[in-house]
Amino acid sequence: MIVLIRHGQTAWSQTGQHTGMTDIPLTDVGVEGAKRLEPYLRDIKFSRILSSPLVRAKDTAKFAGFEEIEIDPDLVEWDYGDTEGLTSVEMAKKIPGWSLFKDGVTNGESIQDVSLRAQNVISKIERNIDENVLIFAHGHILRILAACWLQQDPHFAARLILDPCSVSMLGFEHDAKAVLRWNVIDV
Repeated sequence: MIVLIRHGQTAWSQTGQHTGMTDIPLTDVGVEGAKRLEPYLRDIKFSRILSSPLVRAKDTAKFAGFEEIEIDPDLVEWDYGDTEGLTSVEMAKKIPGWSLFKDGVTNGESIQDVSLRAQNVISKIERNIDENVLIFAHGHILRILAACWLQQDPHFAARLILDPCSVSMLGFEHDAKAVLRWNVIDV
């Protein structure tokens, strides 16, 4: 089983700003949300615990009770380029009908770039697929990772919503890759 944890609330996630490479900390609400994860996760034995190198993901892991984590640069959030710090509403004013998954960004990563990183993560953990793996990362990279896990086009990720401090689980239904739980926030 692969357990996905989106990092806790930050000032920018609270306002809906695209937060890719900007390394901002959790808010007090984000810290409290991360702490609420600990009792939910503590009894699951994980063979690997991976985290994005960004502080909001690493701190979510720490406050959820996981000090020993493996940093994986492939788990960093989508590089939003010129869209960094802007909301979807602000982008739609500049480009009517703009959508991240449909239109992408300028001077940042394409959805194919992010998908390649997500596939890299899947390749790294598939060797341990009979064991539980815990991942702390960001909304868009985790959504794209789930789409890749399900062998869907990465644009499918636009249909998968992740709230801060949510828990999602990927695994198998018989021999088929499946979503076991998605965006659980009442842990």
